[in-house]
Amino acid sequence: QVQLVESGGGLVQTGGSLRLSCAASGSIFSIYAMGWYRQAPGKQRELVALMPTSGSTNYADSVKGRFTISRDNAKNTVYLQMNSLKAEDTAVYYCNVVVSGSTPGPKFYWGKGTLVTVSS
Repeated sequence: QVQLVESGGGLVQTGGSLRLSCAASGSIFSIYAMGWYRQAPGKQRELVALMPTSGSTNYADSVKGRFTISRDNAKNTVYLQMNSLKAEDTAVYYCNVVVSGSTPGPKFYWGKGTLVTVSS
């Protein structure tokens, strides 16, 4: 099993910044990718940013130039720096990790989510 602990959500004004963190622990042999998704009220969960261990980082068009994903591989931690926040960024943000474990095949894990509220 893998545990994900998220932190950093909260209330911020339009134009402000927040930094989300997600630390992974448990039965991790290697990490294929770490990323962030979000779900706004009444909407489907969507990709925000994904950082594979090898390969290109992907961002949603709506956050390009404002959000930056980064990883600390020694700590199995992924961060999301969110700048120039807009009201439409209000959502529950979920950490996602894809890992290899003791059995074949990738394993997908989700954090419990952290609420980001951007007020105008």
